[in-house]
Amino acid sequence: MQGLLIAGRYRLADSIGSGGMGRVWRAHDEVLNRTVAVKELTAALYVSDSDRAVLLARTRAEARAAARINHSAVVTVHDVLEHDGRPWIVMELVEGNSLADAVKERGRVEPREAARIGLWVLRALRAAHSAGVLHRDVKPGNVLLGRDGRVLLTDFGIAQIEGDSTITRTGEVVGSVDYLAPERVRGHDPGPASDLWALGATLYTAVEGRSPFRRTSPLGTMQAVVEEDADETRHAGALGPVIASLLRKEPDRRPGAEQAEQMLAEAAEGRHPAQPFIPNQGSGVHTPGTSRSSASGHGSTGTTAGYGSPGYDPGATTPGYGPGAPAGPGRSATGPTAVAPTPPSAAGGPATARPRPRRRLRTLALVTAAAAVLGGGAAVAFQEWGGMEQDTGTSGGAGPATAPASASGSAAPRPAGTVPASWKRYDDKWGFSIYLPKGWSRKVVGGTPSVPSLRQVDYTPDGGKHFVRIALDTAPDFKDAYSHQVNLEEQVSRRLVGYHRVRLQKNIYRDLGGSVWEYTWTALPKDTPFPGPRRAVEETYISWKGNEYAIYLSSPAADWATTSKQFKAVLQGWQQPKDG
Repeated sequence: MQGLLIAGRYRLADSIGSGGMGRVWRAHDEVLNRTVAVKELTAALYVSDSDRAVLLARTRAEARAAARINHSAVVTVHDVLEHDGRPWIVMELVEGNSLADAVKERGRVEPREAARIGLWVLRALRAAHSAGVLHRDVKPGNVLLGRDGRVLLTDFGIAQIEGDSTITRTGEVVGSVDYLAPERVRGHDPGPASDLWALGATLYTAVEGRSPFRRTSPLGTMQAVVEEDADETRHAGALGPVIASLLRKEPDRRPGAEQAEQMLAEAAEGRHPAQPFIPNQGSGVHTPGTSRSSASGHGSTGTTAGYGSPGYDPGATTPGYGPGAPAGPGRSATGPTAVAPTPPSAAGGPATARPRPRRRLRTLALVTAAAAVLGGGAAVAFQEWGGMEQDTGTSGGAGPATAPASASGSAAPRPAGTVPASWKRYDDKWGFSIYLPKGWSRKVVGGTPSVPSLRQVDYTPDGGKHFVRIALDTAPDFKDAYSHQVNLEEQVSRRLVGYHRVRLQKNIYRDLGGSVWEYTWTALPKDTPFPGPRRAVEETYISWKGNEYAIYLSSPAADWATTSKQFKAVLQGWQQPKDG
């Protein structure tokens, strides 16, 4: 096979991996002059015609599934082709080895490194779940560790795509039995929580050097998955509580993706999670002195969004948010009207909004209503956006922004350029600072404590008629700001009345790759206290550390001559958090 030319352009070089389903080759794309990975479906050579049809369908499903996911931690599929009566998949080549290889070579992986790896796998899964794809075979062998430090999830060969009919036979269990979630062994429909369980088993293997449930036979392994807790971790450190929570037997009692990400981030820093999962709440790991049946105890620590899990409502939105409202830097893969849910403890009852996939949570609606800023009282009169005075004691609990002075109490240094002398610096509690006229009020919009990677906050002088929104996302799914804005425009243009693009183009902001997006639309009276023609502009960029920042401004179109000048001043005075 070495040296074989496939489809007239991919020349096979050497085999770099193999498994029960196929073999992966290093190959050269002679058209684009690049090195790629080519996956050959070897299993199709040795099965009956009926089984071959299933294998072919699975391979095509793998390509479709991976192609739907846009995330840097998912191996990119370049092409699918037919050769020798079989499909071949052309993929991004990752120079490195798998997590399974690393465990085999080292014995086990240091907990903080395992937590870092888990974070990237979780982000890949969240992107997949947002695209309607379940992986269904998360395991150490499918986690690639690049020599450049990247972590990627690969092999969506048995993925389930939302809306697709099944390609497996009735009663057939697919996937590696060591990493099958209990509900899948029982024959129940999988959901995102099933992939998170497999992630927990994968992390257990990484830090302990062995699979948590492997027994001497596949049947014994599946029985252990369903009936037994994993042995207590000995080398997991701060990662132990995360693994225990992910290995809960009941899917609705595992942490949601947002909470799991927060816990993994803390473990990656060597800190135990702020709210650890203890055995009497139904931990998925056996602890000495507790019953093996403790996993069936009561107490829920979170729900998982999507795929029929509790609280999942594809059409729900939060009152006060609608498609005609003033736009804000909302980042939603499911549509600009979806917003982050209110925790039951804060609202006095169950949340009514759709639980959000994490990453696209980076923005709430690009169409967020001013009612979110208004609270329960009336807005003060707008005088002149460029330098008005206003009572900072606005209603709704927004209150004044943080003090403009530096830590020493002296006036903060003013950036040279276009920042007006009458403006002051607002040092936000989230670490950034921004120059604005005096008297603006701060209001957090979107995000919850369980979504640590997303933060959004508004500053407004008049209850939302004019406002600046800052969005920070520490785990963006898109590789660059321009791609993210293009994706958002596709959603927003279908929902805003009279949407018109003024500009959407790549740029350089603070010596970093960014993108600027400006547009107009007409807000409707039924959606906002401030109806009529509106205009908005947003600068988005990704920092050197990989965090995504969006600086967004919206106002009535009639005020744009002043507003556009102020946006330049906002950009001039913006300072991101010191940690990047």
